[in-house]
Amino acid sequence: MKRWSLIGMLMLLCLPAAAADGDSLRHWGVSAGVNPSAVVGLDRYVRKWLRHRSSLSVDVKFARTALPEDSDAFAADYNYPLVGLGVRYGMNDVTMHRDQDPDWGLLQPVDYHSRLGNIVSFYGSFQRPLLRSRRWEAGYGLGFGTAWAHRKYSRGDNIDDEFIGSRWLIYFSAAVYAKYHFAREWGLKAGVEFSHHSNGALNRPNKGANYLGPELGIVYEPYYNKIVGRPMASPFAPYWYLQVTAGIGAKTLNEDWQLTQFATRPGNPGYRRSRFHVYPTYSVRLDVLHRYARRWASGVGIDVFYGPYANHIARLDAGKGLKHSPWSVGLSAKHKAYYHQLSLDMSLGYYLLRRMGDNARQVEKPYYEHIGVHYTFRRMKGMSIGINIKAHLTKADFTEIVVGWPFRLSSKTK
Repeated sequence: MKRWSLIGMLMLLCLPAAAADGDSLRHWGVSAGVNPSAVVGLDRYVRKWLRHRSSLSVDVKFARTALPEDSDAFAADYNYPLVGLGVRYGMNDVTMHRDQDPDWGLLQPVDYHSRLGNIVSFYGSFQRPLLRSRRWEAGYGLGFGTAWAHRKYSRGDNIDDEFIGSRWLIYFSAAVYAKYHFAREWGLKAGVEFSHHSNGALNRPNKGANYLGPELGIVYEPYYNKIVGRPMASPFAPYWYLQVTAGIGAKTLNEDWQLTQFATRPGNPGYRRSRFHVYPTYSVRLDVLHRYARRWASGVGIDVFYGPYANHIARLDAGKGLKHSPWSVGLSAKHKAYYHQLSLDMSLGYYLLRRMGDNARQVEKPYYEHIGVHYTFRRMKGMSIGINIKAHLTKADFTEIVVGWPFRLSSKTK
């Protein structure tokens, strides 16, 4: 962990120096902060074994903004946001323990408490001001990246840590904030932040750790007085387009996890094991979207998923009289936020067809979420590539690589 932390810190410290060759340092700022938070139990299942919830994170972030003289239309539309990279170190005083309970089936409680280990996260950040004056600023921030956990689930000494099942994790955060600039280049920042660590269902366990709490920090922004005031957005011609997206991903099954945790006798080699078969996943999406602003597009779509693991689930459900199908179909509302060639893709869907057996019926919701970060290749007619996570109430279903192709349907000139 020390090696990766050092590499991440060196990368971040070198950002302003590397930018100096082709970019003035007046575009760059830095912030440091602390985030005292608590791990949130989103359902009754988690709350039954979550004991202590406290967490404290320290964070350093370098970020760049465009200035009005740069004639950056995206920056003007977003009121000159900050885009950067950060590193966060989370110190977790979080414990878990299962007491004797008929809900646990054949599971036998252990005589110690499991712990959520400390986690270091490396992430890209986007911070957008909604209101800005000479002294005050308020807005929201997003972060997306990777993380490394000091501890994970272990049958030997961390057997009740159902949050984290692998060392390498996916990191996501969302926050609202306010800043007070007490000097020309310096300010104080306060806000509320939600953050999440999980492995995207690439291994088990994978409930994922969700944190909620205040954030407090100090910022150095030498450019601030140059971006005060409402920017004038340049004209944009709205248009409709058809988006075709194909994805291939991977997942482990919650059914396998449940079987080894609660339906396998102690002493059996498979009892509460930590390695599980990884299954492929496939998806195709057809969306109709309206790009009504340079930075936004919204619409609806049909999502089709194919999971070849349905036959395995059918064998586990034998005798329950349930129908199983590898095909799932959903109708979803879509939203995309663009910033130059990067986009954040979000959707909320409802299943029209879902026959994935007894476990899915019990633990999944009839709706699902997507979130992903994509990069568009302008020279390839707008083709994009990215990474998506599909989830049910923040609990990952699978992680996938997606490729998308847009086809413009109509446009309206201004």
